[in-house]
Amino acid sequence: MADTDTPWEPPLAGSEIDHLVGALERLRATFLWKADGLDAVGLQTTIGASALTLGWLLKHLAFNEDYLFTTKLTGEPVGWEFTSAAADSPEDLYAFWHDAVARSRARLAHALERGGLAQLAAIHDDDGNHASLRRLLCDLIEEYGRHTGHADLLREAVDGRVGEDPPPGWKPVSVKMNP
Repeated sequence: MADTDTPWEPPLAGSEIDHLVGALERLRATFLWKADGLDAVGLQTTIGASALTLGWLLKHLAFNEDYLFTTKLTGEPVGWEFTSAAADSPEDLYAFWHDAVARSRARLAHALERGGLAQLAAIHDDDGNHASLRRLLCDLIEEYGRHTGHADLLREAVDGRVGEDPPPGWKPVSVKMNP
C-alpha cells in the first residue's frame, strides 16, 4: 500500500496488476506535477526549435488515455478528435486530461474485472493477431515515460521546477487527483 504522503508510489511487493497500474499512476502523478498549476503562457512555452508544449502534452496524453482504453481495447470510437492545444484555455486542457484519466481508470478497472491482463483487445495487426490488455497498459506506461521526460525539460524552462517525483504531500492545484 502506498504511503498517504506519496499515494502515487507503486507497491514494493504486489501482483503484476498492482505493479503495472502502480507504475502508470506514478507516471501520471509525475507528469501532472510537471504540468500542474500553469497559466496559458506556461502551458505554451517551448524550448529550442521544438513546437512541443506542456499544453499539447496534456491534450495528447488525454487523447492517448481515451484511445488506448476505448478504441484499441473495445473498438469503440474515442468520441472526440485531437486538435492543436494552442487555443485551449488552461482550464480546458487540465479538464481534458483529468477527465480522460478518470475514464481510463474506470475502463481499465472494468476490463480487469472482466478478464484480466491476458484478455485480448479489439486492436489487431494485419494477420489478425490481437493485442492483450497487458500490452495496452504497457504501451500507455511507455507513452507517459516518454512524455514525462519532455515535460521535465519544458517545466524547467518555465519556472525551474526539477525533480524525479512529486515531493511528499504534493497535491495538484489544477484538479484533485484520485490515484
